[in-house]
Amino acid sequence: MTTNAAGRPPNNPAHGPATKPAGIWPPPTSPARVDGFDLSVVDGPHPLYAAHREEIEANWEREAKANPHLFNGQMVLQRHLAYDEGVIRGVAHVIPYSTLLWWRRQPDFEGALHLFGYPVIVSSDGAIIAIRMSERTANPGQVYCAAGSLDLSDIIDGKLDLVGNMVREVREETGLDLSEAEADPHFYASHKDNRIVVFRFYRFPVTAEELTTRIEAHMPHDEEQEIDGVVVIRSADPEAHNYNPLMLPIMDWFFASVRS
Repeated sequence: MTTNAAGRPPNNPAHGPATKPAGIWPPPTSPARVDGFDLSVVDGPHPLYAAHREEIEANWEREAKANPHLFNGQMVLQRHLAYDEGVIRGVAHVIPYSTLLWWRRQPDFEGALHLFGYPVIVSSDGAIIAIRMSERTANPGQVYCAAGSLDLSDIIDGKLDLVGNMVREVREETGLDLSEAEADPHFYASHKDNRIVVFRFYRFPVTAEELTTRIEAHMPHDEEQEIDGVVVIRSADPEAHNYNPLMLPIMDWFFASVRS
């Protein structure tokens, strides 16, 4: 992704080829404010899936054999994304989950872009409340915000509902209701290796201890059993837990703002 010297979008976007981010994006891992979205889903197979279907299916056989709990459901993967003047626009296709698993094993991450949302839960005593993924998932042991890829339930009239996705994933994984929290007015985004995370802070009026208790009470009732623990984050120390790399710029930014 390219950027200008100040890391800000210019007035006119630069259009890049399909499957590559276009427009002027902020430097990797540097969050930029997002004021709007125009994320479309179009018919037909994703070019990545059409070009590598046999490899994708062969890799799925290996993945499913290693972890029988994985489910090859349908999700959304972007073909093109652009950022200009605070708006992220994109075109995506519906794909089988196996496509994402194959793509993320490739060394160059070419051919697709993966945009997803992180609802960042913040307690009244200033901690970020994250989760640790269980062995049943494709990211065992990783720590990040309760979140999930966009899927068919997040498509409304051909557009992706990122907020609806955040609300649903938090409810399913933690039992928490984001309507109980004060949502920050703005979204932000950072990126790494053609993965774009859009995040928003949701500030709950209760302590980290109470949020932990509520999530732990919900965990036995989660049919998917996707998480195996709650992680209370009180510093930006990258070595404190096995963080997903896309968590690090969020933590740096959040705790820097707390100190300032």
